[in-house]
Amino acid sequence: MNKSKQEKYDRAYLRMAKEWGKLSYCKRRQVGAIIVKDRMIISDGYNGTPTGFENFCEDEEGYTKWYVLHAEANAILKVASSTQSCQGATLYITLSPCRECSKLIHQSGIKRVVYQITYKDDSGLKFLKRAGVELEFMPQIDD
Repeated sequence: MNKSKQEKYDRAYLRMAKEWGKLSYCKRRQVGAIIVKDRMIISDGYNGTPTGFENFCEDEEGYTKWYVLHAEANAILKVASSTQSCQGATLYITLSPCRECSKLIHQSGIKRVVYQITYKDDSGLKFLKRAGVELEFMPQIDD
């Protein structure tokens, strides 16, 4: 696929990830993720509490609860419980991955990450780069 066509698809998938993030109950930050393989969406996710838990991400003081799952972790875990595989896939995410999620991304076989906003701690991005995962920063997604 040529570069301009790829960029058009990247922007569209990133807009979808942003829309998906709006489903999150988190007040501090809503993050969305889409995993695409062979031009098909194989998974999606947003940050939130595990299945069966209350839908409040923050405690009484406004801090994020330790057990809240990040959007990319939710998307990867959804693939793990299906017949699909992330091998060679692209992750579209509204916020760059933290260091914990970057390990999941690498281990799951995702080869490319397209993100809109850079997280304050860039150690996850540094890890992914070292692991050979292609990174694409795309701050402007609206056409």
